[in-house]
Amino acid sequence: MIHAYEQMAADPHDRLGVRRRDGSWLAERWEDPATRVLVVSGTRVRPVAGRPAWVAPGEAPEGVRVLLGERAGTTYAAVVAPSTRARDEDGWLALRDLLPVLSGEAAEDAPMVFHALGLAEWMASTRFCPRCGAGLEPVAAGHELQCPRCGRRQFPRTDPAVIMTVTSGEPGSADERCLLGHQSVWPEGRYSTLAGFCEPGETLEDAVRREVAEEVGITVGEVTYVGNQPWPLPASLMLGFVGRATTTEITVDQDEIEDARWFTREELRTEAEAGRVVLPGPISISRALIEGWYGGPLPGSW
Repeated sequence: MIHAYEQMAADPHDRLGVRRRDGSWLAERWEDPATRVLVVSGTRVRPVAGRPAWVAPGEAPEGVRVLLGERAGTTYAAVVAPSTRARDEDGWLALRDLLPVLSGEAAEDAPMVFHALGLAEWMASTRFCPRCGAGLEPVAAGHELQCPRCGRRQFPRTDPAVIMTVTSGEPGSADERCLLGHQSVWPEGRYSTLAGFCEPGETLEDAVRREVAEEVGITVGEVTYVGNQPWPLPASLMLGFVGRATTTEITVDQDEIEDARWFTREELRTEAEAGRVVLPGPISISRALIEGWYGGPLPGSW
């Protein structure tokens, strides 16, 4: 079964990293009206007719020029303009609100939109040199920030985060159960997989075990990797796993997790059909992990 999060990553662009310091080539591409440019206002994009709006270079406003790369012979770029544009005009969407657009016909644009907005978020939050405090300047077609005073360079960061289904019981049996949690900030009935950030010096598998133990008091033994999803909200890479529980008594932390429950497949389907349990949307790897364990599509979503 192919999930929406996999479809969004199915047509990656060639990022053309070797061209990021080639000034003459970049200038030539910018003069070519066939080049497509995504206008980013601060960290927002305005879709047109259900797709992110790509314009010719001559139609793009002033801002930081970012080379995204090439796809099917066409060069793609972005301009990161001041956020005042989004404040003054309607229709600009942050990435979370843009996700439904990117899960439809515009799924092929998702890798480049994630690329552009990930860099825009990084630029917005990384403005000063950590060594000397001077303002940073973009170089390498927007993929590095350099200090004009001491020369120190900053690079975009990606924070690894683990996300996992936790299972208990004989695999594939009617009694096998899956553990889902409810965060206190979510509406009533919303449940999803557990997740958390990997800490320094920690393996991904141990991050799965630690997060599950901290959030719900369950001990996890075997951990199996499933897949990953870029999640630039603002700068994460979600790494999906299945963890096999060796204990089953739940003790929620009452901090991030307000409630956690074990579900058999029949219980999860029944609760989802009745709307008492609302699962993540199809664009998220969390949905793929849940349905991967269940064995097929489930009704309802956020």
